[in-house]
Amino acid sequence: MREIVLDTETTGFEPESGDRIVEIGAVELLNHVATGRVYHQYINPERSMPAGAFEVHGLGDDFLKDFPVFKSIGQAFLDFIGTDKLVIHNAAFDMKFLNAELEWMGLPRLPYDRAVDTLAIARSKYPGSPASLDALCRRFNIDNTARTKHGALLDSEILAEVYLELIGGRQPTMSLVADTGNRQDMGGTWTPRPRPQPLKPRITDEEAAAHAAFVDGLGDGAIWKKTS
Repeated sequence: MREIVLDTETTGFEPESGDRIVEIGAVELLNHVATGRVYHQYINPERSMPAGAFEVHGLGDDFLKDFPVFKSIGQAFLDFIGTDKLVIHNAAFDMKFLNAELEWMGLPRLPYDRAVDTLAIARSKYPGSPASLDALCRRFNIDNTARTKHGALLDSEILAEVYLELIGGRQPTMSLVADTGNRQDMGGTWTPRPRPQPLKPRITDEEAAAHAAFVDGLGDGAIWKKTS
């Protein structure tokens, strides 16, 4: 099962008011394990960054002006996420911006049911408790000391750890089934397959004869004779 943990940074809160995406970060999970494959892109928003955004994102007009605009990277982003589930904290916000950008390009919108909202999961599991990403890091003892400013890729990497804790931690997803061409259903019961060729005996003929003589000397009540 492939999932994409995703975060965006924007110039503000409303695409309908002209706000744009300035950064996308995404982390690929396979069977709830990070593969190391990521997507990260800064984006020229084609507008000035509002005053408050400089402190939040650590980005400015001069930094972003040399990066591509969204219409130049939109298809590459869609190619990376494919048709898989998107794990997002406060999914409505990011989906709103992504769909606005895609619609301006004339590309299909992302269905909202593709999003797994970790904010909703956290509020359901811990009603009344803080559910921000920082609060969940504290709850699960996840190191987020590098998160001095918002950044889409760093937040996605942290969110991937939070998500695994929210769905039950890492151990339920661990599997001893080898990732081979004979992959089995992860939800089924695993049973070992017979070896293609039996192992050769490791005892010598002399050792086998000595063991037989020892068993004979134990009499008819020996457990080896009863189970043989």
